Amino acid sequence: MNEQVINGVEMGIVKISDEVVEVIAGLAASEIDGIEGMSTTLVGGITQILSGKKNVSKGVKVNVGEESATIDLYVVVKYGVKISEVARTVQENVKKSVESMTGLAVSAVNVYIQSIMLPKIEENEEEEEKEE
Repeated sequence: MNEQVINGVEMGIVKISDEVVEVIAGLAASEIDGIEGMSTTLVGGITQILSGKKNVSKGVKVNVGEESATIDLYVVVKYGVKISEVARTVQENVKKSVESMTGLAVSAVNVYIQSIMLPKIEENEEEEEKEE
């Protein structure tokens, strides 16, 4: 477990693990309208299925350096959204959330669009039937 020393004070030190930063970043990204979910690796998806637990930090990779952190997000967006605006909003929200909760300086938030979630065909057919 990689941990970052945040503050050395007379009473002791405070360490925040990379996993905590990943969870904060994952939640901040998923709050944004237009984000359908976070992308996961094959191993992460199998682990989630077997354990039955929702992995909030899936699709998030954090690199904490001496002075700052870099966050990589792998996301799935909804069909029809303006991807550039959604990505910019995600970057701003993640940076603000991580910096305010942890005190770490975030040097970069890289957003990788992995997929687009298309609307379900069944929903479209039901809407057409209602209109008739």
